[in-house]
Amino acid sequence: MRDIDLKTLRLFAAVCDHRNIARAAEEAHIEPSAISKRIAQLEADLGVPLLSRSRRGVEPTGAGLVLLEHVRSVLFTVERIESDVAAFGGGLKGRVSIFASASAIAEALLDDIASFMREPGNANIRVDIEERLSSDLARQLREGEASVGVCWDNVNLQGLQHVPYRRDRLALAVHPDHPLANEPVLRFDQTLEYEHVGLLPTTAVHIMLQRAAASAGKTLSYRVIVSSFDAAFRVVAAGLGISVVPVEVAETYQPALGVKVIKLTDEWAERRFVVCFRNRESLQPAAQRLVDYLAGRA
Repeated sequence: MRDIDLKTLRLFAAVCDHRNIARAAEEAHIEPSAISKRIAQLEADLGVPLLSRSRRGVEPTGAGLVLLEHVRSVLFTVERIESDVAAFGGGLKGRVSIFASASAIAEALLDDIASFMREPGNANIRVDIEERLSSDLARQLREGEASVGVCWDNVNLQGLQHVPYRRDRLALAVHPDHPLANEPVLRFDQTLEYEHVGLLPTTAVHIMLQRAAASAGKTLSYRVIVSSFDAAFRVVAAGLGISVVPVEVAETYQPALGVKVIKLTDEWAERRFVVCFRNRESLQPAAQRLVDYLAGRA
């Protein structure tokens, strides 16, 4: 099979998006016959039909859908190559990929990145943010799947460099009618006779709370397991359990849902987040600038 050029792949993706060769041609400022010829050659090279043609337009075949998935991946990679390499030319440009824990995303990270991107000098920097479990995040950074990570500092950061980021404080969210609702502060072990609402067992906070309960010689009982703090607050507001949550996240939900938030006095309830990466010198300039910016928010 001969080499497939990027222009043909872009045109194929456009045709699939529009489901119409004429509209794709108009968008690309070329003749429809030129697109048809390119796709016909692509079908001949691959040995399978990629489009099903009718009076209403075109639809990708099964093989066409498989190709389209790969085309989108290739075009995305090419775009990243162009932007990352451009960062070494005049004017700072680039794309930074960040993996972050659920707590970091739910708290200040998105606001900090938005503030960073609003600065005029960072107008040409793009940031991709994906949520990851803290333990997976560290491993994936070591394997080069992202440039930067933001997570709790209690995970295994071996093989990574890191700088301090923000802190948060864990508290207990309870329904106003719950027996603990009038307590000014609490120790975690005082909550263990009540049913909890927790995050997924693979999250760092779930693992930490299990260990804290074991240290107190008690068992942590979950009535509901949810996938986000948003869901946890809604379950608490429904009176179905209590939940350990970050104070910073509670400030968003407390007024709207009417739950009460009681600070935990345990030493481990104060958490420190870090910005981590494999090697600062190997970061592209845009990533270095973002790391410095986030470290400045510590």
